[in-house]
Amino acid sequence: MTQFSDTQVADWIAHQTYVGADRLATVDLASDRRFSYGQMNDRVGALAAYMKAEGIQPGDRVGFLAFNSTDILDIIFATWRIGAISLALNFRLTSNELAYIVNDAGARMIFFDTALNKTVEGLKPLVPVSRYVALDGLGGDTEFEKIIRTTVPLYERVPQVLSDQCMLMYSSGTTGNPKGVIFTHGMVLYALLNGLPASQMTAGSVSLAMMPLFHVGGLNVTCLPFLWLGGVTAVVRNFDPVQALDFIGGRELGVTHTLGVPAMFNAMRMAPNIDTTDFSNMVCALAGGASVPQELVEWWYKRGLVIQDGYGMTESAASNCMTPRDYVPTKIGTSGKSLIFTEMKIMSASGEELPDGEVGEIWMRGPTITPGYWNNDKANADSFHDGWFKSGDLAIKDENGCFIIQDRSKDMYISGGENVYPAEVEGILFRHEAVQDVAVIGLPDEKWGEVGCAVVVLKPGATITVDDLRSHCDGLIAKYKWPASMATMDVLPRNATGKVKKFELREIVPKLMS
Repeated sequence: MTQFSDTQVADWIAHQTYVGADRLATVDLASDRRFSYGQMNDRVGALAAYMKAEGIQPGDRVGFLAFNSTDILDIIFATWRIGAISLALNFRLTSNELAYIVNDAGARMIFFDTALNKTVEGLKPLVPVSRYVALDGLGGDTEFEKIIRTTVPLYERVPQVLSDQCMLMYSSGTTGNPKGVIFTHGMVLYALLNGLPASQMTAGSVSLAMMPLFHVGGLNVTCLPFLWLGGVTAVVRNFDPVQALDFIGGRELGVTHTLGVPAMFNAMRMAPNIDTTDFSNMVCALAGGASVPQELVEWWYKRGLVIQDGYGMTESAASNCMTPRDYVPTKIGTSGKSLIFTEMKIMSASGEELPDGEVGEIWMRGPTITPGYWNNDKANADSFHDGWFKSGDLAIKDENGCFIIQDRSKDMYISGGENVYPAEVEGILFRHEAVQDVAVIGLPDEKWGEVGCAVVVLKPGATITVDDLRSHCDGLIAKYKWPASMATMDVLPRNATGKVKKFELREIVPKLMS
């Protein structure tokens, strides 16, 4: 697994304050709050001092459960200043789902958005967290802002090295239980360095963060690199296609960079203000989280926006490969070549490296790769081999060294940028009294990229609708995981070991539903 030297970690916000305290650092678009690096340094310092006074020690886990705002960035850098570990929590999950993550991580403090009060109240009896801090993400009169106003800032950073852990992000596992992906300071640093050449980021860049900040892409691609460089990060609370186009085309902010999943770019092209939006200021529009349709890239290119396809995953700090800007539109259809600090190869099921043009599993290594999963020896043993991380994703490397993503060997599908693992959903659907057997597959969807379809074998005499299944899921799993459609079969196709042949279902089910 990846090892780093004893290189000391710099305090990015303190350094940028030293370089130029009055320069703009963040813009919170929902509340129109703007903070210079000096102001951000004071906010980070106040939160760091508060957490330290509350007994948070180096290595402790501090969670954030909130809709997007620049407050999240303050929390993360404050957590890092005292050597603690930031725990990213998905605000779309239910209390029960969050409880597993919070308990597994051993979080001691959670910052939460007051808009998520109901979820937090449901969570509290399930976890032994000692301290909750409320914020509203809008600069309102909350405990969070009171702490910042009344606490003397802490400016001195606890000494840390690149190999020290700084974050936990949970990625759903095929067994149904999510896995905590360990991030080190070195992963974060090398990932942002990876992306600089292809994205052309500079200290003058302005990023529009549209993805959720609990996501590796939203945080590690559209926020952290720009703060390291001394640029500007503008954060939207929730994605709205009309609003996003206004921000991108407006000259007041001067947005140069953004990231979205294909469903977001598809929504923007349907927006009423698409024909009046000026894209001439944009330097890099990156698409990831799902396969990017060639037609979508071509459509945007004709309207003046170059979409660069990228491939990454939580375990690689979202930093694997990226299509160069000059590949569009003549050589689209790949995710580009591996980036400088991430080595990738295509491997057979027997562990042999495959020649160009053959489909196999992506293996990767380098300083951007996680050193392992939190508290999960089995997942570590299954996922690492001789220093290489086995991604579970299938791809081809073409004769030019570009990677073409094919499929996900673990049957995961991506709906609107959210990873959905069928095993988790199947476990919930099996609880329904009418269900005898069930398999969930992802099917193509124009709006979301992919959506779930439940293939159900009913108990004798039972009847059920997809709405019944969705109601059954309510409160048990997040809404984006609910099946969007349903098909019934007398028996599911299985192989000799009893595993469902999902590749057959992907061929059969569309015919059943037509």
